[in-house]
Amino acid sequence: QVQLVESGGGLVQPGGSLTLSCAASGSIFRISSMAWYRQGPGEQRELVATITPGSSTYYADSVKGRFTISRDNTKNTVYLQMNSLKPEDTAVYYCKASSIGLWGQGTQVTVSS
Repeated sequence: QVQLVESGGGLVQPGGSLTLSCAASGSIFRISSMAWYRQGPGEQRELVATITPGSSTYYADSVKGRFTISRDNTKNTVYLQMNSLKPEDTAVYYCKASSIGLWGQGTQVTVSS
């Protein structure tokens, strides 16, 4: 059974950085595109970034130049490096194995002074 477990969320001041991790159990990871989504308070879940098995990436305009998605296929883990964080980045962040539609449980990121 494949599972996704996110970690790395927390409270950070504006302008700060955080790195989220999403560890996948099971062999699906290496052949699946992976994605990070987020859902802010009272908002719909939105796509933040994606990465293919070959490490091609896509970013939402709102995070382009500040966030970096990467993957380590030897560790079955996808990362989201978030720099220059803003209060509007506050959300629960979810990873998703796009090929099978599997979601992680989410990790809270709060950007506040």
